[in-house]
Amino acid sequence: MSLPCAGLNPKMTNIPYDQFSKQYLEELLAPFGEVNISQEIAGEARQVDVFFVPDRSFGDRRSLGILGEMTTNPCLLEPFRHQPTPTDIRNCLLKLFLTLADRQRQAKRDQTKIPEAQLPTLWILTSTASPKLLQNFKAELLPDWPEGIYFLGESLRTAIIAINQLPVIPDTLWLRILGKGKTQQQAIDELLTFSPDHPQRQRTLELLLTWGITIENTAYLTQSEQEIMIKLRALYQENIQSAEQKGIQTGIQEGIKQGIKQGIETGVQSERRATLETIFSARFGGVDPELMAVIDQVIILSSNDYSQLLPQLFSISREDLLKQLEGLGAVD
Repeated sequence: MSLPCAGLNPKMTNIPYDQFSKQYLEELLAPFGEVNISQEIAGEARQVDVFFVPDRSFGDRRSLGILGEMTTNPCLLEPFRHQPTPTDIRNCLLKLFLTLADRQRQAKRDQTKIPEAQLPTLWILTSTASPKLLQNFKAELLPDWPEGIYFLGESLRTAIIAINQLPVIPDTLWLRILGKGKTQQQAIDELLTFSPDHPQRQRTLELLLTWGITIENTAYLTQSEQEIMIKLRALYQENIQSAEQKGIQTGIQEGIKQGIKQGIETGVQSERRATLETIFSARFGGVDPELMAVIDQVIILSSNDYSQLLPQLFSISREDLLKQLEGLGAVD
């Protein structure tokens, strides 16, 4: 199946990347504290992309590597698919200052003081950062942190992370997933070596695939993004086949209670439904009643018809999908 490519339009890809990066960070950080996505700043028409407050009783963040070290204290995380402009960085700093001011007002009302070391930190995550950009903000490396992480003045509590400059080591993997091109490809390849039972592996791959499908529908895929999509799509179809087998096994167990044939059908249909809801949500922004009716019909297709239809669902239009199902006799 060919994938459309019409050159990269940053404005078209920033929105789906923004959604992916927020969901991805939420998935990683939620087991370790409170995650707020697109958090409103009190009294301001501004939102923090991701605001995280750690809870040490939730677990050990060392599994997140450098990301775990970054989130020792409350922090703002602002991801960028492309290099931010100076204005973008100043806007991020403004969000930090407004957040700090709000926290300090709250502390004053409570008649307490927040130690400087416990104030929120701003982490600006960018796929790349030019020497000129870093120089303009006086961002510098620190000896206790790896290459690619540049800190502004200490009291500014801000760092710019150039993801493409991070060392290729396990501790940087979860950050490199947010990169682009070869940096992201390398990180995905490393992720694929993880056990299928790894808690973050499958969900990360699902989020990447959803993001890729969304970009593909805008017809703005770079060559590297096409290669990533081909790899993720092949993997996803393998997972679907595995899910089918899982559904059969579940069905056999259910079949002991309600008849083997009926039990197998129930298990397979349950796995198919979950697969289709994921694809349709990514392709069409949700599953409305019409698409739900389509799902109800598709899950009962024969194995041959379902296998032929499934690869097309990643690119077929809604109208063509309905027509094709009519041709199969699946839609009244």
